[in-house]
Parts: sequence; C-alpha cells; structure tokens
Amino acid sequence: MRMAIAPHGLHHVTAIASDPQGNVDFYTRALGLRLVKQTVNFDAPDTYHLYYGDEVGNPSTILTFFPWRGVAAGRQGSGLTTATAFSVPPESIGWWQRHLTGLGLDVDGPRTRDGEEVLTVSDPDGLVIDIVAAPGDARSGWDGVAAIPAEHAVRGLHSVTMSERLPERTAALLSGLLGMQLDGEDGDRARFAMAGGGAGAVVDVAADARPRGLQAGGTVHHIAFRAPDKPTQALWRRELVEAGLHVTEIVDRQYFTSIYFHEPGGVLLEIATDAPGFAIDEPLLELGRSLKLPPWLEPSREQIAAALGPLRVDERAS
Repeated sequence: MRMAIAPHGLHHVTAIASDPQGNVDFYTRALGLRLVKQTVNFDAPDTYHLYYGDEVGNPSTILTFFPWRGVAAGRQGSGLTTATAFSVPPESIGWWQRHLTGLGLDVDGPRTRDGEEVLTVSDPDGLVIDIVAAPGDARSGWDGVAAIPAEHAVRGLHSVTMSERLPERTAALLSGLLGMQLDGEDGDRARFAMAGGGAGAVVDVAADARPRGLQAGGTVHHIAFRAPDKPTQALWRRELVEAGLHVTEIVDRQYFTSIYFHEPGGVLLEIATDAPGFAIDEPLLELGRSLKLPPWLEPSREQIAAALGPLRVDERAS
C-alpha cells in the first residue's frame, strides 16, 4: 500500500557564505536569530557549519551556512533557490524597514506579494532574504537580542522561492509525489503548501528565463522538509526510490537524520527528521557558544579548531 509523502513544513535552509565572523554578526545582530549550533561540515570538517534559529532551533526556524573563506561569488538564476523568507508579525514590517535601513542596508519594499507585505534585503554575501508580514504566526522566535524587541522578533522561516526554467516539472513533483497543495498563483509564481500552509510551510515556484544560476557564495545550497521521525523518513525514502528518483541513504547529521535528492529543475532537496534536536550535546542556555563535534571527529578536535580559526559570539545574541 502506497504511503503518501507529506512533509510537515520546511525544516531548514542551508546556504553558502564566505567569512564566518561576518555571517555570525549579520544573522545574530541584524536579523536577531540565535546561533544555536557551532559545528563543522561533516563532509569537509575544515569548514564551519553554523545553525541559526529560535531559542531551541525548532524545525521551520533554521537557517544554516557553510562559510568557505575565499569562496567565489555565486550567480542567481534558474535551477536555484533564489530567496529565503522569514516571518514577522504584520504590525512589525515598518519597524523592520527602519531597523535594516538604519544598519546601512539596501532594503527593497515593502511591496505586496501573495497578499502579504514583503521587504527584501541581502546579506554580506548577497544571499536574498525576504521579510514577510505573516498574520497568524504563533511562533515566539528568539528574544535574546536587546536591539530587537520581542514583539518584532523574527518568528521563523516563512517560505522559499525556487526559480525554474520549466516550473511545471517542479510543480508536478511538489504537488504529486511530495503531497503539497497548490495554494494560489501570483503572476509567474505558484505557491505550494504543506500541512495546511502558513508561515514555515510554503514553497513558491517562480518561472525564470535566466540562464542557470551558479551555486557558490551567497546562494542556497539546499532546502529541507520536515519528517516526523526516522521510520517515516525511511518509508518516504523507499517511495521516492520506487518513483525513480536518485536518493541518498539515510545520513546521520547528529541533530537530525537526512536523505537528499534533486528535483527536476536541479534544486537539491532534503528530508530531515524533527528529532533529536540541538540540545543533545550542550545545555539549552549554552547553545551555539562553543564548537561541538560529532564523536567520530572528536579525536581530531585540535587540528580542526586550528583550521577553522576563532569565532566571536556575542552571548547576548546566542
């Protein structure tokens, strides 16, 4: 009997940066996210893997980075995730415009898209970040940054935008095998909803006639959807394989397990489990303040730390 794949929403987005310190400063101070984990790219442990989110790093609040020093700048275009959106309270959009402009950032908007007000800004590497005024988002976000009042704090991920030369192929995968619902269209964009939709459970697919983008600094590496547990993830993996997709084996990422595959337009997708979460190797109050390594890398801690270099973390923003 076929078990329908039904992601519960976005789990996280992972992007590529250059300078790790500049990345930490921007996302903790400008956007007010909490650095919930300071670890390494398990496949290239001479590079940090930095995780940002709400107080505990709940699924659907997480943005992560591989900051490769000296990485070339990427190029936006088709076949990439071209925007990552965060949710804020509707009454906060004016505050965010003033806050970001006051930091010397170029802010586009607000403008109306899909019935919501949206601001757009870029991080130091050019990654496109949308700030969306999202009614009904009950998540509390992270209130540990003095410069950002709790009532205006980012609540978590809102959505991602996938840009595609042939959007109908991507739409067919999302609405077919991945069980999402078409939730509206706005010009050349189609919105797909998971688990009833709303902030943290939305994928936008935009038609994009530009040449294929170049995945490098300032671009998204992959997007991840939520699976409730590992047995469900294993069933979904089997279904994806039976449908003809090339899917990795289940990979242990310490804080969740993952499978990876590409959608027809080329965007790398992941399905990640909600558990065990980020508090398995350090107390909640200490999240993100020191380098954490998986057991198989601990014997090389001294060499890894030397290759990574120091990272300053403002405790008021961690």
